[in-house]
Amino acid sequence: MVIYIIFLNLILLITSVNNSDLEKVVSLISSSKAILIGAGAGLSTSAGFDSSGEIFHKYFFDFEKKYKITDTYSGSFYPFPKKSEFWAFMSRNIYLMRFSPFPKKTYNILYEIFKNKNYFILTTNVDHLFQKAGFDKNRLYYTQGDMGLIQCKKPCHFKNYENYNLIKDMLIDQGFSFGSKGELIVGDNIKSEINEELIPKCPVCGGEMDFNLRGGYNFVQDDGWYEHRKLYDDFKTKYKNDDILYIELGVGYDTPSIIKYNFWNQVKNNKKAKYISINLEKDEIPEEIKNRSLLLIGDADEIINKIYGLINENTNDL
Repeated sequence: MVIYIIFLNLILLITSVNNSDLEKVVSLISSSKAILIGAGAGLSTSAGFDSSGEIFHKYFFDFEKKYKITDTYSGSFYPFPKKSEFWAFMSRNIYLMRFSPFPKKTYNILYEIFKNKNYFILTTNVDHLFQKAGFDKNRLYYTQGDMGLIQCKKPCHFKNYENYNLIKDMLIDQGFSFGSKGELIVGDNIKSEINEELIPKCPVCGGEMDFNLRGGYNFVQDDGWYEHRKLYDDFKTKYKNDDILYIELGVGYDTPSIIKYNFWNQVKNNKKAKYISINLEKDEIPEEIKNRSLLLIGDADEIINKIYGLINENTNDL
């Protein structure tokens, strides 16, 4: 049966995850009136979307050899001498991160855990994997943009455009093909650049286009971005003094004010709120909220799978 635990002093900084801690998480997910999920890059990395290693060697071998690039993150900022090379590199990166099949079922399992809960998701990730896994798009706020969109680089106007078909055309032009499930297949004669005719131009000013990723003054926050910020603000305001659970997944310190410090502050100001962090590294939780906080240190994918397993066990016991 579902375990209900009274969290008078919820805990408890730990250096390993045991069943007791996992049961506390399951209980809080089950009993909380609302759940605000904060997701960072560590979650997608744990889900198999790694920027280096085997996947990079397989799909970026030519750029690795030619420019000594070792991962997609640094490659995204590399000063390629040709725009045709930049778009070739980025089209591979965007497709693998945004459109290709899931390497692991991490996001699918998260969906099964929260699909029937009163949740909202705040994330700094730009891969839109939550929506791809089935989460309601009206319960998502992607603060830093979307890999699946392009915009005028200036920008001369504030509108984003979907890039799926463009990305596929670029990959086909380089010699890639696609499997029945959308997996990217490496051809025998891969080119390291695309036909210049495929390089997108702004439909308004004719200038350069760029990906809708926050990185400077030119990031386009269109009507959809503001709509989802309002949805987040409304959810946050509605439960600011209520029984709400904050769950942080793979959030680091690149932009801590967006999720981490934000969550700590909200929990501090709401004595009914609880806080859970799942991360690879130990965090220094503020003293004011330690007695209502739970830190699970370890691989997010592994911990999420264990939580889901316990939920299924408890459901079967009913």
